[in-house]
Amino acid sequence: MIYKMKTIELKGVNRTAFGKKGAKDIRRAKQVPCVIYGGEKGEVHFSVDAQSLKQLLYTPSSYIVDFDIDGVKERGVMREVQFHPVKDYPLHVDFYRVQEGKPVAIDIPVKLVGNSEGVKLGGKLTLSKRKLRVSGTLENLPDELTIDITNLGVGKSIFVGDLKYDNLTLLTPATTAVCAVMVTRAARGAAAATNE
Repeated sequence: MIYKMKTIELKGVNRTAFGKKGAKDIRRAKQVPCVIYGGEKGEVHFSVDAQSLKQLLYTPSSYIVDFDIDGVKERGVMREVQFHPVKDYPLHVDFYRVQEGKPVAIDIPVKLVGNSEGVKLGGKLTLSKRKLRVSGTLENLPDELTIDITNLGVGKSIFVGDLKYDNLTLLTPATTAVCAVMVTRAARGAAAATNE
């Protein structure tokens, strides 16, 4: 099956040591403790090489992850990451198991397209939500959510409630502003000039 969303492959090792000491030993070996859950199978605790995890954590993209955990195949999406409060490296990652035909919730990056009316008049475009949470089946999950801003005027916003995508349910609250064109001095001047 060909997916619209990018996939990434990660190798994992089953974890037998738990608790703080077990996690510390794993991190000392430059591994990150992980868990995958959901579906009929139970939780699987494993660890992934910290270096290989970077391509998943430090990117604006969202991925479907194909795991090879000691030879056992798993497929999931990243659900939650705990970072070290000071040093900002990952302490633990939760993955949610995904299956064909079953909807999954995932954050997908927003891509603005078009040339906004408001920007042409000197307004400043701001993107306040870089990713939106959606629910959909694997085959319907896109790489990005495109939003056409062509008709977005000065002082106007696009809210999640204004958006609609085929075969996807938006889980981010409808009242969330995604992007807006802010009024600037230049825009005020242009508006005043057209009113004279």
